Amino acid sequence: MIEEDSFHADYCCCRNMASSSLGRRLVACLLNVSEALRKDLVETVAKAALYDTEGVRREGTAVLNIFNDRDYNRSVITIVASIDSIGEAVLSACEKACKLIDMRAHIGVHPCMGAVDLIPIYPLGEEVGAEDCAKEAQAVARGLTERVQGTSAFLFGWADSPLQRGLAQRRKEMGWFKKTPDLQAIRPDVGPQPQKQFGLTGVGASAYVMNCNVTIDTQDIALGRSIATAIRESTPGGLPGVQVLALPHMGAVEIACNVESVKGSPPSHTGAGEPWPAFSIGGQLYCHAPASLITARVAELAGRQGVGTKATALVGFTPRECRGLAELALSQGIAEFWKEQRRIRM
Repeated sequence: MIEEDSFHADYCCCRNMASSSLGRRLVACLLNVSEALRKDLVETVAKAALYDTEGVRREGTAVLNIFNDRDYNRSVITIVASIDSIGEAVLSACEKACKLIDMRAHIGVHPCMGAVDLIPIYPLGEEVGAEDCAKEAQAVARGLTERVQGTSAFLFGWADSPLQRGLAQRRKEMGWFKKTPDLQAIRPDVGPQPQKQFGLTGVGASAYVMNCNVTIDTQDIALGRSIATAIRESTPGGLPGVQVLALPHMGAVEIACNVESVKGSPPSHTGAGEPWPAFSIGGQLYCHAPASLITARVAELAGRQGVGTKATALVGFTPRECRGLAELALSQGIAEFWKEQRRIRM
């Protein structure tokens, strides 16, 4: 086991390994599956990314984190590997998930359409660009529909060539936000008409997307929706890159944010506080809103109505954390890293 002091020492060391051969071709997949009530099932899906059918470990692959949300009945599995080997790891996990999860029996308050609901691929290393991730996502979409008969997929982001429509737009087009999506009305990009057992899977690639969820101390979903609207990117004065839903959660309301990385230098008009973290993909600068800013904005808006905040949760990591922890896990050969890092956070 990694002791906490050695963890921080190794983590700091790995953050300084930017030029290492280990990290230069790294990518991450934050695999979203529609199950959280059966944690053993979700771990079985995660392990399928790490070990082949004979139980032999796939070298150069690790699962950094498993985030389960029982109210949402949704889990996010953070898989890291090189761009050359991420596809097989992800497809093996998807195959297992499709065998174990039946959407006909799914219940949860979070919108979803598929047993495997989302397969996003994000570049972490300097030698991985948008085109690499797009091709890999397209290959994963084809591979899923070939290996699991009856599955279907839509593409988003860099993988949605040539339009490169974002995930929020594609989800809206597919009816993902509806309480009961009409599968028969959907025209998937890959695979047959969606079947109720498997549903529909979103597969794509983009600059890293962080998930930041802020819980406000109320059951007033209308208030939650007004806050979500106010901070959403599409609203004047909203936060760039932030896509938001307000959902009932554990007797309160959660402002659930997808925090997309946006092109360009950090904005200068969002007020004082923590600077926006920035990184480069293929020479193009990207940045993302910090969790502290999102929390502060939600707290301010809720406070105007006399409502406080209860907690903020990061689902997984920031892009920089993901890169550093991926290098740490892979350099030390820790495939099931989620078991180690739980002692430090989440």
